[in-house]
Amino acid sequence: MNRRATLKFRLYIAGETENSLRAIANLSAFCRDYLHDRHEIEIVDVSKEPKRALEDHILMTPTLLKLAPSPKRKIIGTLKDIPTVLDALALEARVLAA
Repeated sequence: MNRRATLKFRLYIAGETENSLRAIANLSAFCRDYLHDRHEIEIVDVSKEPKRALEDHILMTPTLLKLAPSPKRKIIGTLKDIPTVLDALALEARVLAA
Protein backbone atom coordinates (compact mmCIF):
# COMPACT_ATOMS: atom_id res chain seq x y z
CA MET A 1 0.00 0.00 0.00
CA ASN A 2 1.19 3.49 -0.85
CA ARG A 3 2.11 5.33 2.36
CA ARG A 4 0.06 8.37 1.33
CA ALA A 5 -2.96 6.45 0.02
CA THR A 6 -6.30 7.52 1.44
CA LEU A 7 -8.22 4.69 3.01
CA LYS A 8 -11.98 4.80 2.55
CA PHE A 9 -14.17 3.10 5.12
CA ARG A 10 -17.90 2.52 5.45
CA LEU A 11 -19.09 1.55 8.92
CA TYR A 12 -22.53 0.00 9.23
CA ILE A 13 -24.16 0.44 12.64
CA ALA A 14 -27.60 -0.12 14.15
CA GLY A 15 -28.73 3.05 15.88
CA GLU A 16 -27.05 4.25 19.05
CA THR A 17 -26.49 0.84 20.60
CA GLU A 18 -23.51 0.22 22.85
CA ASN A 19 -21.73 -1.84 20.18
CA SER A 20 -22.39 0.80 17.51
CA LEU A 21 -21.00 3.60 19.66
CA ARG A 22 -17.99 1.46 20.60
CA ALA A 23 -17.25 0.68 16.95
CA ILE A 24 -17.43 4.36 16.02
CA ALA A 25 -15.09 5.32 18.87
CA ASN A 26 -12.65 2.49 18.11
CA LEU A 27 -12.57 3.27 14.38
CA SER A 28 -12.05 6.97 15.10
CA ALA A 29 -9.18 6.18 17.49
CA PHE A 30 -7.65 3.71 15.01
CA CYS A 31 -7.73 6.29 12.22
CA ARG A 32 -6.36 9.02 14.50
CA ASP A 33 -3.50 6.81 15.71
CA TYR A 34 -2.57 5.05 12.47
CA LEU A 35 -3.93 6.97 9.49
CA HIS A 36 -3.72 10.62 10.58
CA ASP A 37 -5.23 12.58 7.65
CA ARG A 38 -5.27 9.65 5.23
CA HIS A 39 -8.79 8.32 5.73
CA GLU A 40 -12.45 8.90 5.00
CA ILE A 41 -15.21 7.40 7.12
CA GLU A 42 -18.84 7.05 6.09
CA ILE A 43 -21.24 5.84 8.77
CA VAL A 44 -24.46 4.14 7.68
CA ASP A 45 -27.20 3.47 10.22
CA VAL A 46 -29.06 0.39 8.99
CA SER A 47 -32.15 1.34 11.00
CA LYS A 48 -32.42 4.47 8.83
CA GLU A 49 -31.00 3.11 5.56
CA PRO A 50 -31.72 -0.63 5.38
CA LYS A 51 -31.41 -0.75 1.58
CA ARG A 52 -27.77 0.36 1.79
CA ALA A 53 -27.02 -2.61 4.04
CA LEU A 54 -28.72 -5.00 1.63
CA GLU A 55 -26.75 -3.60 -1.31
CA ASP A 56 -23.47 -4.34 0.49
CA HIS A 57 -24.68 -7.70 1.84
CA ILE A 58 -24.45 -6.56 5.46
CA LEU A 59 -26.11 -9.08 7.77
CA MET A 60 -24.69 -8.00 11.15
CA THR A 61 -23.67 -4.76 12.79
CA PRO A 62 -21.33 -3.22 13.43
CA THR A 63 -19.59 -4.08 10.16
CA LEU A 64 -16.69 -2.15 8.66
CA LEU A 65 -15.95 -2.18 4.94
CA LYS A 66 -12.59 -1.01 3.64
CA LEU A 67 -13.54 0.28 0.21
CA ALA A 68 -10.22 1.68 -0.99
CA PRO A 69 -7.53 1.04 -1.80
CA SER A 70 -8.14 -2.44 -3.13
CA PRO A 71 -8.68 -5.13 -2.13
CA LYS A 72 -11.98 -4.54 -0.38
CA ARG A 73 -12.17 -6.01 3.11
CA LYS A 74 -14.91 -6.58 5.68
CA ILE A 75 -14.66 -6.91 9.44
CA ILE A 76 -17.51 -7.50 11.87
CA GLY A 77 -17.41 -6.31 15.47
CA THR A 78 -16.47 -3.34 17.60
CA LEU A 79 -12.90 -3.07 16.25
CA LYS A 80 -11.35 -3.13 19.73
CA ASP A 81 -8.40 -5.46 18.99
CA ILE A 82 -6.03 -3.38 16.84
CA PRO A 83 -3.73 -6.24 15.71
CA THR A 84 -6.79 -8.19 14.56
CA VAL A 85 -8.19 -5.14 12.77
CA LEU A 86 -4.86 -4.53 11.01
CA ASP A 87 -4.72 -8.17 9.93
CA ALA A 88 -8.37 -8.33 8.83
CA LEU A 89 -8.00 -5.18 6.77
CA ALA A 90 -4.67 -6.36 5.30
CA LEU A 91 -2.83 -3.33 6.68
CA GLU A 92 0.64 -3.18 8.17
CA ALA A 93 1.28 -0.98 11.21
CA ARG A 94 4.84 -0.18 10.11
CA VAL A 95 3.61 1.18 6.74
CA LEU A 96 0.77 3.14 8.32
CA ALA A 97 2.94 4.82 10.91
CA ALA A 98 5.39 6.13 8.32
